[in-house]
Parts: sequence; structure tokens; C-alpha cells
Amino acid sequence: MKMFFHQSDNGTAGADIIVDCQKMTIREELAQTRYALEIAYSNFDNVTDPDLIDCYIYEVNATLKRYKYLLEQAADMNLLPEENHQEIYRTLSLFS
Repeated sequence: MKMFFHQSDNGTAGADIIVDCQKMTIREELAQTRYALEIAYSNFDNVTDPDLIDCYIYEVNATLKRYKYLLEQAADMNLLPEENHQEIYRTLSLFS
């Protein structure tokens, strides 16, 4: 049986671990979403059926929205270097 809650002697140490796990999770999700976006673009480039073209257009758009959301979350948590914020958003705006 999984334990969802546990008690620790030092309350601040547990809070730090949770924040660190959240930061790692957002970084991992960004990497996974970036990979999913590459796959969606690759699939879009390799189909000829109009229905599949529509499908991959929706998939690319949905993945871009997720990527933008994750970037905003990472920026709020100061996970991205400040000089890269505008560059990342400019790149995303070209695709939408």
C-alpha cells in the first residue's frame, strides 16, 4: 500500500523537498512536452491524408499550449534564466 502522507520531525525540510520535487517535475514535463512537440511536427510533415493533417494540426496546437503553460509555470518558479524568457515566448508566438 502506498503512503500518501508522512510525518517528519522537521517541518521545513519536508517543505523544501516538496518544492524541489515540483521544480524537477516541471523541468521533466517541459522536456517531455518538447519531445512530444517534435513528434507531432514530424508526424505532420509525413502525412498526406487530409484527416490526419487536421489531427496533427490540433495535436501541435494543443502541445504548444501545454508547453507555453509549463514555461509560464517555470518562469513563475524562477526555473528559467531571465534572459531566455522573451526569446522562448517569441519562438512560440511564431508557431501559433
